[in-house]
Amino acid sequence: MIEKIEELLVEVNSFHATSKEEIENFRIKYNGKKGILNDFFEKFKEVPNDQKKDFGQKINTLKQAVNVKLEDLKNASASSIIVEKEDLTKPAFPLELGSRHPINLVKNRIIEIFKSIGFAVADGPEIEDDWHNFTALNLPEYHPARDMQDTFFIEQNPDILLRTHTSSVQIRYMEENQPPIRILSPGRVFRNEAVSSRSHCIFHQIEGLYIDENVSFADLKQTIQFFTTELFGKSKIRLRPSYFPFTEPSAEIDVYWGLNSETDYRITKGTGWLEIMGCGMVDPAVLKNVNIDPEKYSGYAFGMGIERIVMLLYQMSDIRMFFENDIRTLEQFKTL
Repeated sequence: MIEKIEELLVEVNSFHATSKEEIENFRIKYNGKKGILNDFFEKFKEVPNDQKKDFGQKINTLKQAVNVKLEDLKNASASSIIVEKEDLTKPAFPLELGSRHPINLVKNRIIEIFKSIGFAVADGPEIEDDWHNFTALNLPEYHPARDMQDTFFIEQNPDILLRTHTSSVQIRYMEENQPPIRILSPGRVFRNEAVSSRSHCIFHQIEGLYIDENVSFADLKQTIQFFTTELFGKSKIRLRPSYFPFTEPSAEIDVYWGLNSETDYRITKGTGWLEIMGCGMVDPAVLKNVNIDPEKYSGYAFGMGIERIVMLLYQMSDIRMFFENDIRTLEQFKTL
């Protein structure tokens, strides 16, 4: 075995590397767990006692030679003596471009439309108290309309909850600002609803509020007419009487979508009309709750679900697609 070690010493001393891979292979060959040096140290136990001294010295000599050679090779690599076989001028790998989420695309478009007629954006917390989410909006504890919204309560006595609409932002804004007020309040809202292709426990709303002197229902209708024409390119709308506790009178807004395809028949249930939002004149009780004089000021409010608008514009059939983050869905919006 001593002759074998002598041969390996010659091999180690004459070794040259032209790449980092060759250096690493050399290290594994000699210093790896299953390398030559470990193999010799294992065999040392079997060497007769009268030969152990010479055999041990040879192994240590080989070990030192390997370590010196590795150190020299590493220094040479660090000094760029070893040149990698790599074309440093070739182009880098192409970076995948991301895209805006379809909800953000539509939300930003809606904000852009209303900003063009003087609306500003207001924000508020997603975790709310009972006053801002219900009571100040003319929904006292005994009011049956509270049953229309299944709420996620976080604490009770006092009630702390996940907001069920962004109307709470309007209350907070009116508490701190006097008319004229013209704001949009976009954001996430939460309701304890069964998740299906048409509904979700998390969704996005965008609500508008305009308070000033002599604001009328005609102003509201003209604003909605402008918005629907800008967003959909369709100018025909209708208002149907409805009920909301925080507006009086109240209405649902339908836009005439048409019956040009099978999808149109499905989403409009064969009528051609599609509900897109609710609206109404702000109830005087709400103005009183935020210390705005209802004798002097009036106003209107409206609100819509962003997901519904997105599904219409992009003909998407399942609301769950917005929250699954499937890259195949999101890649369709790269060019938008």
